Amino acid sequence: MLISRRQTLLSGAALPLAAAAPSLVQAQAATATQPTHRDFTLGDFRVTTLLSGSRRVENPQGIFGMNVDAETFAAVSAENFIPTDAAQFFFTPTVLNTGSEVILFDTGNDAAGITAALAGAGYIPDQITHVVLTHMHGDHIGGLTDESGAETFANAAYVTGQVEYDHWAAAENEGFNAKVRPLAEKMSFLGDGDAVRGGVTATAAFGHTPGHMGYMLESGGSQLFLMADTANHYVWSVAYPDWEVRFDMDKAAAAATRRRVMGMAAADRIPLIGYHMPFPGLGFIDTRADDTFHFVPHSYQLI
Repeated sequence: MLISRRQTLLSGAALPLAAAAPSLVQAQAATATQPTHRDFTLGDFRVTTLLSGSRRVENPQGIFGMNVDAETFAAVSAENFIPTDAAQFFFTPTVLNTGSEVILFDTGNDAAGITAALAGAGYIPDQITHVVLTHMHGDHIGGLTDESGAETFANAAYVTGQVEYDHWAAAENEGFNAKVRPLAEKMSFLGDGDAVRGGVTATAAFGHTPGHMGYMLESGGSQLFLMADTANHYVWSVAYPDWEVRFDMDKAAAAATRRRVMGMAAADRIPLIGYHMPFPGLGFIDTRADDTFHFVPHSYQLI
């Protein structure tokens, strides 16, 4: 069940990804020729991934594989037909329509990007009943309010992890203060194993941030795991979970979480949605004999 509502406002903390968030112009240019949503079926649920933005990032080993040498990074990249001088980042919130609730997981970099993606999928912001924040990095909380500070999702209840909120509330940060603090009295808080509603269960996936959460969706005997930023690249992070990622705040814990989640998904054949996976973000995990993992993009399994 959800923990009681917060009555007092606390202070914020640093958002490492906020500085990396693309501008609206960048996001629009990057997504102009790409679809901005994709629907999937999970039992009685309709699951929709939203492309709220995308951008090119140079020098990817400055972000991924920081603890491996350049030759290893280049060899792995070549084996997977990807360049070593740039990567494409995707920002992919997810909508869950249960039939009685419309739940949005994360909000993208800004209000314009998320509302445009929602419109493409046939939703308006006022239809969102719950906004669930997996963690507090800027590219996940940016769409909570517009440039004037007005709530994007005026009819929604807000849900986030207690550990995550308490961490960011313990220090000062401009992004947290602007986006999350004004909504604190409307938020409910949960922990590992708590439910947002039936069929939506929080799972601790700490490391990327201190209270980073994933969410298991279950309906009609089928499961799907929203892994958020547990792994942020389908090769350099999924396949090689022990490779360090710059934005992981606790790198050892993040690596352990990646290995656990990838192992679970492979063993139980559970599809994953990753916030930064190539759009539409959904895929499966296979194990390799060399103790690595392989991301298998969704084709038509959940249509």
